[in-house]
This record gives sequence, structure tokens and C-alpha cells, in this order.
Amino acid sequence: MLLTALTALTACGGDKQQGQPDQSDSGGEQVIGEEFGSRDAPVSEVDNEANPYGAKDSDDSSTGEASKANAGQRDYPTDAYFGDTHVHTGWSADAGMDGAILTPEDAYRFALGEEVDSNSGVKAKLERPYDWFMITDHSDGMGVINEIIAGNPEMMEDATIKRWSEALNSGDPDQASAAKSELITMQSEERLPEQVMDPKWMKSAWQKTIEAAEKYYKPGEFSTFIAFEWTVNADGGNNLHRNVIFRDGADRVGDLLPLTTFETQDPMKLWEWMQAYEQKSGGQVLAIPHNGNLSNGRMFEEQQFDGSAMTAEWAEMRARYEPLFEVTQIKGQSESHPSLSPEDEFANWDLWDRGNLILVPKPEGAFKTEYWREALKSGLRLQEELGTNPFQYGANAATDTHTGLSTAEEDNFFGKFKTLEPSNKTRWNFPLLEGKSGDFYGWEQAASGIMGVWAKENTREAIWDAMKRRETFATTGPRMTLRFFGGYEFTEQDAEGDIAAVGYEKGVPMGAELSAAKEGQPITFLVAAMKDPEGANLDRVQIIKGWVDGNGETHEKIFNVLWSGDRSKDSQGKIQQVGNTVDMETAEYTNDIGSPQLVGYFTDEEFNPEHKAVYYVRVLEIPTPRWTLYDKVRFDEEMDKDVPLTHQERAFSSPIWYVPSDS
Repeated sequence: MLLTALTALTACGGDKQQGQPDQSDSGGEQVIGEEFGSRDAPVSEVDNEANPYGAKDSDDSSTGEASKANAGQRDYPTDAYFGDTHVHTGWSADAGMDGAILTPEDAYRFALGEEVDSNSGVKAKLERPYDWFMITDHSDGMGVINEIIAGNPEMMEDATIKRWSEALNSGDPDQASAAKSELITMQSEERLPEQVMDPKWMKSAWQKTIEAAEKYYKPGEFSTFIAFEWTVNADGGNNLHRNVIFRDGADRVGDLLPLTTFETQDPMKLWEWMQAYEQKSGGQVLAIPHNGNLSNGRMFEEQQFDGSAMTAEWAEMRARYEPLFEVTQIKGQSESHPSLSPEDEFANWDLWDRGNLILVPKPEGAFKTEYWREALKSGLRLQEELGTNPFQYGANAATDTHTGLSTAEEDNFFGKFKTLEPSNKTRWNFPLLEGKSGDFYGWEQAASGIMGVWAKENTREAIWDAMKRRETFATTGPRMTLRFFGGYEFTEQDAEGDIAAVGYEKGVPMGAELSAAKEGQPITFLVAAMKDPEGANLDRVQIIKGWVDGNGETHEKIFNVLWSGDRSKDSQGKIQQVGNTVDMETAEYTNDIGSPQLVGYFTDEEFNPEHKAVYYVRVLEIPTPRWTLYDKVRFDEEMDKDVPLTHQERAFSSPIWYVPSDS
């Protein structure tokens, strides 16, 4: 069967915040308008490594001078392209152990919008193709799974591998799932059989992965990337994974083999490996750390991997090679935690906070060094000590699917593993991961996420460059579009016209730095959010600020900047909930509430030019059905009361950093 939408979506207009220009007269048809960028704007050359679309510094920091340096520079991206940076096929050992059989070629065809047979035989097709895509199979054990299934005699000499082979060939999904969990645990605890760690099995699979990326790369139409996942599960399951993504093609990448954790688990060694590749080949490569919520406090720990003190070189290497961080994926969110942000009424969503990847319980204080928002604040503080901000991370989202099927659509979600595809009608209650202190169950999966990049064209180079400069935004799945600019000269009138043109002219985009503000000079922002043309209306736009005070203490504050309807702020700056139109019996909703787009201007009245600060945008949709509700209705399943059935999808911009001129 082909899973298709259960709900007919409409796009009804909503109200904007009072005092803001009305942008919602589109009659339901959503078209990117002037506020998102004019395709007819004149262009000129720009040369700025930190931010090629706007000046980072200015010799004269008086009001307006910093942005006047950008006047006339209009060579900026006008299109947002959507894709997935984290996709496993049956060639990843844990995916294959669970029964996945789809190949990189299958995954690319699916991403292009073709119908494929899923691993369990269910027909699968995306409602909308991706603009760009990559396969990130694990380097550890790449190519091994096919040999295990085939009963390779060299493999069968090991009793554990032989038992796995028998389980995989038994046809019993419970045996396959148990074998997969055992493999993950053994890899985490560095107990894998020697045969699995032999790099000779990798060569053929890696070359075929490269060939598939080259075959499906269609510049201007569909961009592919050569990539792999470096899968560190330190200390027994502490998730420090990175996706390593090349800007280059087979002519440069074809001569190397991916780095494995059998060689090193130290991220500094990974960055040195990446640096050596660049120096030898003349190419470029970046890495994206995965969800930190399963790292048991190690993702943003303030020390090196071996426990030694951080150094300036370590901070510089991390900042150079890791521009983005995976804020949300199937295994939950790593934006923030309610215990870290008790004033954030929207922090309690998609939490996987009971342990690490194999459910080793979290040590005390682990949350503080697992989440993006806290890391953004800590990075400002560490910059004083190290001279470089090691946690200057932009926003990424990806699926981490292990089926070859990248499905972030709630009504078309194929799960993380083959055993959790929709052929399993009780997948909500099926063990997803099994560990020492309990299990993660199917309902805890999030149908998330994807990343939008602002690029001048749909090519491998242009999209990679956008990732490198952090001009990206992450969403939990919907293809809502988000612009965010910071500067010192923006006015309310700027929000009424071409936001992209004025944003690049007078300020900097998401992912960049602002500096050189004088005392009394305001910091101003422009933000524009548009709903997914095929999705739900928007509830609100928030700007989240972190800063370091004069005593080196970090703080945060959430500003409700724009919202739909006639709601108003209370004395604490909060606004009431938008409402809920979800029909729990039919898994349908209406866009009778919310707004198709929210566009406006914001000044931080509490801005102190002597304090480092970081700002990012969070956009929330109105409540919509979660994939669990679609399953409940589709399969007539009764689910436990703890299973969430609705949620508010959201998007996150990469931050804009403010750094005083004397830093």
C-alpha cells in the first residue's frame, strides 16, 4: 500500500501581531514574496570569508557605518533548498542487522520522488522530492552486513557472528532486532569481533556509495554529496557521532577510505584526518555532530576527549570543521531541556533524556553539556579563555533513518528501522532500542527532521558552502521558510519590503557575526517566516537570546516577537496558546487558526554592547497530528495515555552572534 495524507490541508489567512504590516492577504495560495528575496535584485561581487553577504567588522563603528560597508552588495541567495544530511541504508551494519535491504541507489531514487518497495514490502513514495541528499552509512563495519547474511566462511568462524547470521536468516523480526541491539552494544563497548573491524570489507561498499552519489548528481536539479558517519559511542554508548560531508566528487574522494572508530574515537583526530585530506587533495570537508541528547554529557564537555584541558588549537579545529549541529532527528531533540530552561514553555518536546544510546543512565549534571542552546551560551564564555568559540554551531536537522527512506512527514513516516516500518501496525509499542536500564519504544521516535539552506543555486558546491557559512535553518519536517538578519540600522519600515535585499545590505544573515556596536547603539533584527505551502499555519515567532555578563555568567531570555490572531503579551512577556483544531477521531486539522506568514522587526532593548550575545529564531506551527495519531486512526489501535498524539512542529534559524569589537 502507498501511505498518503489522511488530511486535506487548506491555507486560510490569519492575523499578524498588531502594529505589523498585514502580509496574509494571499487567499490561501502561498508564494515566496518580496520579504523573502527578490530575484531581480542587482548583484555585485563580495569578498568576506566570515560572511560573504555582509561585513563582519567596520573601521568606523558609529551608528550605521558598520552596515554602510555592505551597501550595494546584492550577490545573495534567493532560494531555500531542502534535504537530509543523515541517511542509512541496508549497508550500515545496524540497519542491515534489523533487516534493511535498500541500497544507496534505492535511497536516491526515493529522495527524487520515485516509488520504491520498502524493506518490509510496503510501497513507499515521498509526497515531495528533496532538492539535495546524501547517504551517510556507518564507516564502522561498512559492507560487513552483506557478508554476515551470506554466511561468509571467514565470518562464520566467530560464534557471535554465526549466531547473528542465523538470526538474520530466520525471518523472525524479534531475533533480528535483538541481534541489532547486541551489535550496537558491542560496538559501544568496543567488543566487536575482529572480522567486523577489518577494513577490507569496506572498500567495495564505499566505492559503490561514491558511484551512486555521482550517478544521481544533477547540477541545478538535484545535488548529492559523498559522505559517511563516524560513529563514536564512547565509554559504552555515549553518542559522539559525526557525519562527514565532502564538497568534492570522486576525483578527489575516490582514493581514500572513511575513518573508523576502530582507528580512533577522539574527535581531534577526526579533525586532523579531515585537515590531512584537504592538504593532500585540495578539497574541502566538514562534519556535523549528531544529537547530543544521548551523549551522557560528553558532546559539549569543556575538556578534550582524553580529559586534558582545552587548547586554542583544539577550539580552532572544532570551529573550523564543525559549523553545524543536529538539533533534531528521529532520536529526539537537542535544542534545550526543561531543567536547563525552566522559563521556556516549549522546551518539553521530543525528549530522549533517560540515558545514552544503550541506556546507561545519565550522570548528574549531564544535561548541561548535551544541548545546543546551553552550548551556544558556553561557547561565548569559552571564547574569552581560548580566543575562539568552539561551539559556534548553526542549525541542522536530519532524520537518521536506518531504512534508506527519509520520511519526516507525519502522515508518511517509515520509522528508524525496518522493524518499525508501518507494516508493523503495533510499532508504537515495539522496542526501538534495548539497553541496560530499559528500552526506547517505537512511539518515542520523532518524524524529524530536514534542513533548509539558502544557496544561490542547487549545486553541490553552493549548498556545501551554505552549510559551511551556517546560512541554514532546521525544521522538524515541514518545509517552512525562514529568514533572519541582524544589524544596527533596521527599522520597522524595512519589514514591509524586500527583507532579503535590505537584510544583506544593512546587516548580516543567520550564521554570521555582528561586531563593533557602540554604547547606546541598538541591535536590531528582521525576521520572516512562511508556512509550508502544503502544511499548517504558524503560531508564533520567538527570538531566543543567550549572553555572558561582566562576571562571566551565562543567561538566556525568550522574546515572543510575532504571533497570529489578536492575542497579546502578559506582564511576563508571554502569550496565550493559539488553540487546537485537531480532530482526534479522524487525524484531521484545519488552518482556521494561525497565520500563513509572520514578518517583522525586533529591537533588543536590553542589549549591552559590552557583553557577547547569541540570538536565534524559533518558529512554531499550530498544533497538528503526530504520526502516532495517524497510526492510531489508520490501524484502529488503542495506545497508552502517555503516547503523544499531537504536537507543534517547529523551525530554528542558525544563530547570529554579537561579539564586542575588543574581543
